[in-house]
Amino acid sequence: MDIGLVGLGKMGGNMRSRLREAGHTVVGYDRNPDLADADSLASMVEQLPSPKVVWVMVPAGDPTRETVAALGELLGEGDLVVDGGNSKWTDDQANAAMLADKGVGFVDCGVSGGVWGLQNGYALMCGGSDEDVAKVQPALDALKPAEGGFVHAGRKPGAGHFAKMVHNGIEYAMMQSYAEGWELLEKVDLVEDVPAVFDSWRSGTVIRSWLLDLLVAAIEDDTHLDQLRGYADDSGEGRWTVEAAIDNAVPMNVIAASLFARFTSRQDDSPAMKAIAAMRNQFGGHAVHTEAPVGGDANPDVRGG
Repeated sequence: MDIGLVGLGKMGGNMRSRLREAGHTVVGYDRNPDLADADSLASMVEQLPSPKVVWVMVPAGDPTRETVAALGELLGEGDLVVDGGNSKWTDDQANAAMLADKGVGFVDCGVSGGVWGLQNGYALMCGGSDEDVAKVQPALDALKPAEGGFVHAGRKPGAGHFAKMVHNGIEYAMMQSYAEGWELLEKVDLVEDVPAVFDSWRSGTVIRSWLLDLLVAAIEDDTHLDQLRGYADDSGEGRWTVEAAIDNAVPMNVIAASLFARFTSRQDDSPAMKAIAAMRNQFGGHAVHTEAPVGGDANPDVRGG
């Protein structure tokens, strides 16, 4: 299929490569002309056959809202916009309604996989009508892992991003558990090889996971995580998950506690938060905060996880 892709950063650029490797034609636009295939949104849209499909991979909030609004002026009846960023589901509902007035379809798609998605594929959680999802299905099939990893979460706008939001809330809690366990093993003068203990858990145990793999990779490179500050950013999804739990009277003790732990990390140099920061950097290439004289993160990016 032919598809436009707006936003060619760490995620978007890799997604373009994976789509092209699957034989699809991708016309990419980015504000950085060194990354772009088209020199404007309008030029990108002009190069696409109808019905046109444009996938948006820009930061959530105003950048996404402004991009979708601009596409609404450029696209026409039967075309489709896919928001693959980390937008809040309420934004999806507003964007879908705005585009529907112009006859343009809308699919919200939560994407997980970080910088490893190019190689392993991306987990995709979509919201939108059956007809709209079908228009982008060839791209979804190319982006997802070889087996599984895709769900049409619901037909109402926002279903995909709501599912991805809860996914990220669970991720917060899992990372916090691993991090606290790592801190305790480090603290007590008893276990001689903490990285080896974590590595042994990767096979045959009930707590094995990709996050555990990533933590092992991080502590093998920096055993005591001395190169990191105990500071962990949050990208918003954890907050939205807790807000939704409050709105719906759903007890969410562990996820809420893991979110608040990240806030605490901005007050103290927490050993556990060094592990959180290490895992975020491993799966998403997120900026880490280092001590002088290294100089801190040169290009902070707090999107995702």
